[in-house]
Amino acid sequence: MRQRTYNDPLHREICLEQNAPCETMVMELVDTAPFQRLRRIRQLGPAFLTFHGAESSRFTHSLGVFHLARRAFKRMVEQAPELEPHRAVLYAAALLHDLGHGPLSHTGEEMFGLRHESWSARIIRDHTEIRECLEKERAGTADSVADLLEHGISPHPVIQRLVSSQLDCDRLDYLLRDSYSTGTRYGQLDLDRILGALTLAPDGDIAIHPKGLMAVEHYLVVRNLMYRSVYNHRLNVVCNWLLERLVQLVRDLGPKQVWADEVMAQWLWDADQINLDLFLANDDVRTGYHLQRWKEGGPSAVAELSARFLDRNLLKATAVDHLSRENQLKSLAIATRLAESQGHEPRNSCGLRHQQIRGYHPYRGGLRLWDGANLQALEQASPLVESLTQPAATSWLIHPGDISAELRQTMALEWTTRSNWTA
Repeated sequence: MRQRTYNDPLHREICLEQNAPCETMVMELVDTAPFQRLRRIRQLGPAFLTFHGAESSRFTHSLGVFHLARRAFKRMVEQAPELEPHRAVLYAAALLHDLGHGPLSHTGEEMFGLRHESWSARIIRDHTEIRECLEKERAGTADSVADLLEHGISPHPVIQRLVSSQLDCDRLDYLLRDSYSTGTRYGQLDLDRILGALTLAPDGDIAIHPKGLMAVEHYLVVRNLMYRSVYNHRLNVVCNWLLERLVQLVRDLGPKQVWADEVMAQWLWDADQINLDLFLANDDVRTGYHLQRWKEGGPSAVAELSARFLDRNLLKATAVDHLSRENQLKSLAIATRLAESQGHEPRNSCGLRHQQIRGYHPYRGGLRLWDGANLQALEQASPLVESLTQPAATSWLIHPGDISAELRQTMALEWTTRSNWTA
């Protein structure tokens, strides 16, 4: 087989050539068991309960990130031929950056308390099949890729920026892909214009040509909108809180009261000792099976939370970011009292969730404009981008649906004037 083609809904044909050594390496990496596992990890975690089309996988996304990294590298290597020796590290890092995701992607990180970057690096360093693919390309490649993903240590700043920055190939792919799969229209980007505007600054780092300014501004606005409308959607907030509470409850009850197979038992009650095989054995399929078993035969509180998730009988979320922290806590106390009066266990049905969104962070791989004569920070050149540097906070009061009307009424009575309500 001299060529392999993946038909992608976004990028169309992603073709790999066997006579290109780095692309042969990519084909071999795709065929490994750890990478195939990504087919069983949902890209958007529990967002499918809100957006019914959100069923794409980390496998599909990872291929897309590689494809965009290859396109961006072609653009950069034309300007800086000295980048060529780093092609394999870039291709591998782009492809394998999500290798360490647990069940339900980012939700799994919160549920189980893990960091996917660290696990990606560990798999790359220690999994025989992955390491052999990388070392066959060039000795030291595996450690270079792992260091890049875990610590941001890169053989060249351009490689690091393409893998992780304010405008990296990961973000470009997931905004396009998640918009497509959720059916939202916010994630439409001028991808060709953005990639065509990539240039090399005098310091050897990446920059944006001014001709791409509007496309990059649009990208940053899109990113902000996607976080507000999709990633931080109130039902995603509820699902994340519910699943975290469920895992904590199971951990508190212990293995004598809650059934789990050998793999899940290790994840739940001895997480510090998870080895590589046990980590890779958990995915959305295994976790979903445990939720089903717990729904059918677990302790009552565990069964209730499992059923809420599986049957989409979700808790409600009321925005309280307009309240002071003191009044948010008072609202939680009101919800707790009302939930208890209706027979709910407050610890498993009431909570507060705080989030902060920043559309652009100038100090974390901040973008720059370079026109061949002047180098300028993006937020200095664009009032629109400068406005996105201001953080926006959201706070949600989570509670059972059957107390919603009484909760709103009680809160309205508690804060009778607008000045108190918005304090």
